[in-house]
Parts: sequence; structure tokens; C-alpha cells
Amino acid sequence: MHLSTDPTDPQNQEVYALWDQLAEFPVADGDAALTHLLSALRTMLSARNVLWGVVVRLPSPKRADPLLGWRPRLVRVLDPIPAVAASVQKQYDTLWSDDVDMSQILSMSGDEPFRVRLLFEALPPEWFEGKHYRRHYLDVGFADSISVRIALNDDVRIRLFVFRDAQAPRFTPQDGQRLGFVMRALRWFHREQLLSHGLLIAKAPLTPAERRVLLALLDGDTESRIAQKLDQSPNTTHFHVKSIYAKFGVRNRPSLSALWLGKLR
Repeated sequence: MHLSTDPTDPQNQEVYALWDQLAEFPVADGDAALTHLLSALRTMLSARNVLWGVVVRLPSPKRADPLLGWRPRLVRVLDPIPAVAASVQKQYDTLWSDDVDMSQILSMSGDEPFRVRLLFEALPPEWFEGKHYRRHYLDVGFADSISVRIALNDDVRIRLFVFRDAQAPRFTPQDGQRLGFVMRALRWFHREQLLSHGLLIAKAPLTPAERRVLLALLDGDTESRIAQKLDQSPNTTHFHVKSIYAKFGVRNRPSLSALWLGKLR
């Protein structure tokens, strides 16, 4: 079964509306825009939870690295209840160790710029009897998932997982097609998300404090206004502004804005 290409189809209208809604979020509301996307996907696919993450390729991976140099950089969970948050942290830590699971190796393999995978199609039956599936799925209330991988360049990828619980039916190929349809058009959105963290074009990732100042700069606030909004001293704000300019290789706000706008798509 394939998705309808009819633009008047109600399901397609729902997707078009979501794209329009995401495009209307101001730059400074990037976190809210991401929450909106993840929430919409949960509703659209009758899911339990959604995870969005960024993986980057290490510049000099070990020759025998089972993950081929790919490691997590950012992770966002729509509903980070304690059990889920603990599971995500454990997996994050494991990906920096030598004790990786078959599913993690599989998720990092391949060079396709865009890929959608259904859990029960990607992994063999015996994997579902193992400790990884029990610990990171069944024990936190999940039973199934669809994953999407989007390459933003040769060294940065977006990973998205949509989860269902045991009471829901398994995801179908049509569900995968629908999620793929939504996500294929959103490379610009994910680049915007990463730019707000100083990834892709900055010489070094931004600190949380720098990121708050960056978003205020892009929103047009003066340094004095930023200091007031963030409850900082003017000297602290100015220090962050100078650090941001240095990391992006620019000297002033107009150059920063031009760089940002030139790199969005």
C-alpha cells in the first residue's frame, strides 16, 4: 500500500499544515518548534513517545570502531519521564564505550542520505529476546519503533525514533512511508536546529549560555536588553557575544545574521 498523492487527501493536508506551522516559528523559538514537531508526529502516528537526536562523525575514529566513528551529540525526548531519561542516558553512554548493541551498529551503518526503518523489519527475531530490547524497550513501556536518518552533510546526521507501546499495533510500512513523507521536506528545519546550537558552521559548539545569547541576538535584541532578559551583567553578555562571533568567524551582528540566513537551506 502506498500513500495517496492527492493534495486534497486529509492526511496530506495535515502534513502540509505541519510544514507551514514549523516555518512560522521565529528563529529564537527553535526549541518550541522542535517540541511542536515531535508532538505532532506522536499524534499523527498514534505513538507513545518520540526521540530526536544528532550524531556526528569523529575526525579520527579507531580502525575497528563498530560505529564507524559516529557518536551522539544532542538528544531530545518529547516526554522524558524518569525511566525513559535513564534509558536514553544509558544508551548515550554506551555509544561512547566498546559495549554496543547490534541495533546501534545497524543504525549507524550505510551511507544513504535518507533512510526509514521499521524495527521489526530491520532486526532478527532473536534480538527481541535479548537484554537490549528488554532494557530499552519493554522496561520503559515501548514495544516497537520507526527510525529515520537524515544526513545533513558527510559528518552530521539527524536520528529520529517514534515509539509505540505493547497495547498498540505494530508500525506498518505505510506508517514508515508517512513518517518519511513528513521528514524528507524538513532538512532545512534540522539545519536550523543545529545552527542554533553552533553546529555545522561554528568552529566549536556553543555553550548553553552562548546559545541563549545567540538566539536573542538573532531575534534583534540589544546587548543591554539581552543582559536584562537573561539576568546577566552587561560584561557577561558582552563576553558571550564576543565568544559567539569568534566561534562563527564573524566580527559583528550583521555578519552573523548574513551567515545564518545564508546557511539555512
